[in-house]
Amino acid sequence: MSQSFDEITAQLKHRHRRTARLKWLSMGALALAATFLVVFISDMLVKGLPAFQQAQIQVEVTYSEQSQQMPPAAVNEDVRRLVSRGFLRTLPMRMRDNPDLVGTTRMEWVLADSAVDQYLKGHHTRLKDDQMVVVDDLLAKGQVALKFNTRFFTAGDSKMPELAGIASAAVGTVMTLIVTMLVCFPIGVMTAVYLEEFATDNWLTQIIEININNLAAVPSILFGLLGLAIYINFFGVPRSTPLVGGLTLALMTLPVIIIATRTALRSVPDTIRQAAFGVGCSRWQVVRDHVLPLSFPGILTGSIIGLAQAMGETAPLIIIGMVAFIPDVSASFGDAATVMPAQIFTWAGEPDRAFTEKTAGGILVLLAVLISLNATAVWMRKKFERRW
Repeated sequence: MSQSFDEITAQLKHRHRRTARLKWLSMGALALAATFLVVFISDMLVKGLPAFQQAQIQVEVTYSEQSQQMPPAAVNEDVRRLVSRGFLRTLPMRMRDNPDLVGTTRMEWVLADSAVDQYLKGHHTRLKDDQMVVVDDLLAKGQVALKFNTRFFTAGDSKMPELAGIASAAVGTVMTLIVTMLVCFPIGVMTAVYLEEFATDNWLTQIIEININNLAAVPSILFGLLGLAIYINFFGVPRSTPLVGGLTLALMTLPVIIIATRTALRSVPDTIRQAAFGVGCSRWQVVRDHVLPLSFPGILTGSIIGLAQAMGETAPLIIIGMVAFIPDVSASFGDAATVMPAQIFTWAGEPDRAFTEKTAGGILVLLAVLISLNATAVWMRKKFERRW
């Protein structure tokens, strides 16, 4: 039965209204997501940027035999309670390393206690009224200031927030990711090459493909349990080390690299393979000399994204004990270490208000690294991508 012109017009108007409604709903969802992102980033900036500044006090430090035995005596009584205990504890070591300091008195900028730091930043503080008066007086004289917090990037963890830094966690992260890539990159690429270029389509390869796709969707904490059971309990790999952390993250990253590599291999046109076969190349020569070079940008991009995903993981590393208190930088892959996500998790559980900005500052550093890795992957894909 044919429709009249008015009925067709009404249907078109209804269809256009539905299309417009879907368009506005999509734009609204995008705007809502962008709003949440802006709120999240803004909140992290407000809370995290103060972590890159640390209060310091200019005091008169006396290096004497008495201060070597009892460090608090080295600082004037009025400001002794405002100076970080960590600085006072380092005085004997400084005099042992530099004997020329003994018997001298110097004006130095030293770390202030976290309570002074929070007071200068306008946060809740543990300072008493008389201490606030002293701080205000020193501030008026220019003997108290917020300066760039170099310790945040050069020091390890500490129970005193003014001394805590991310250096040990950053080094532990790098060492863990080195192990991860050394294990999962060659295995993942070779597995993908075999499945895509050499394996026949049978029930065994189909089972392998299904399991690889399923492993990519497994919760990360299960990989931590697997690493605990296999590497630590069965093989006896030392707990809380970059070695076991890297091996555990390799299990999680392996499916991502395999899937990304297979996608990159499939993007190479079959005409390339046929042309290579036509001039007498073997299958291995075709893969080695033609397919792999052309697909390598895609393989590298997928590997970087997998590396960035592994870098942000916390749950599997908690299971294998990489949340230890690590004040010093690890010297080898077999030493106890922690990683940046685990360090942030540890700081988030500290009751001291000063650790809140340390947590947000660590998140900012981690976000900067992750965004850089993903931007590098996008740049490499755009630069080396070939369109057929």
